[in-house]
Amino acid sequence: MVKKTTIYDIADKLGLTAATVSRALNNNPKISEKTRKLIKETALELNYEQNTLAKALKSGKSYNVGVIVPRIDSNFFASVIRGIEDELYPKGYHVIICQTHDQENQEIGNINSLLSTQVDGILMSITNRKATNKIFESISKKNVPLIFFDRKKEISNVSSITIDDFNGAYNATQHLIEQGCKRIAHFSNDKRLEIFKNRFLGYKQAIIDNGLEYDESLVIETFSKVLSGRESAKKLLSLPNPPDAIFSSSDFSALGAIQEIKAHGLKIPEDISVIGFSNEPFTRFMELSITSVDQSPVEMGRKAALLFLDEVEAKVNKKKPQQIVLQPELIIRKSSLKKVLN
Repeated sequence: MVKKTTIYDIADKLGLTAATVSRALNNNPKISEKTRKLIKETALELNYEQNTLAKALKSGKSYNVGVIVPRIDSNFFASVIRGIEDELYPKGYHVIICQTHDQENQEIGNINSLLSTQVDGILMSITNRKATNKIFESISKKNVPLIFFDRKKEISNVSSITIDDFNGAYNATQHLIEQGCKRIAHFSNDKRLEIFKNRFLGYKQAIIDNGLEYDESLVIETFSKVLSGRESAKKLLSLPNPPDAIFSSSDFSALGAIQEIKAHGLKIPEDISVIGFSNEPFTRFMELSITSVDQSPVEMGRKAALLFLDEVEAKVNKKKPQQIVLQPELIIRKSSLKKVLN
């Protein structure tokens, strides 16, 4: 039977104490980065395997963090996860990723599964459904830090990191108006969810502030899917007085709208301008690049992770929950640019 490598073997080889090796393997900041790197390289060379169960029993922590997203096949959520991992991996944490497909029952199942595996925290973006606070309160009762990002619920003592959806939508609509658009439609998605409600309100306020007529028939609830965008665009184009612009709460439904507009033989942006939301990679790589609102997803993920780490450190000295709001940026491209900007 091959003898397993221990921290004492690593210590003997490097002429260090076992305590120093242990601290380095657990990313203790008191050990220099150079020494930590040397110890980890030696551990790899000697095929050292850390006993995670023993580590968890000793520290009272599993060093696992759950991340729940509506879907992972979105660049936005994938980028948020990347930001979370960038902050947590160097601290010795592992990330368990779950997706809900916007189904409340899957969201509840994910939360219960993560709690049963004794994760040290849950970072999540909630589903589109109007779920009660009961499941989220069960997390707090277990004294597990909960952080909301992007989509959140208003729950006391829970920190969150979001973007200013109202301002992002207002700026997008304002840009369309400055480009000469006067009859602007909006794909709103489910307004029971705060992010889509705020995008709708930002759009509506920009219409009102510029003295244009707000027309309820131009607002269509549209899922964040290409097909849904096509269907909504079809409805708009069948109106006696169709719009000259569409501001979509999603890049995917914006793409669907573009496909349907082209199928009707209309030109973009000459006949109808289109703006999306999220700045998915395809928006800039298409021949007709799509104007979109960027949400800084990597930064959002990093800040969500830092909020979690703050809460872990604050178990002794409890800190007040933080509500961080990032400012979005309108990325202007061909799909909305009727006039040359100065």
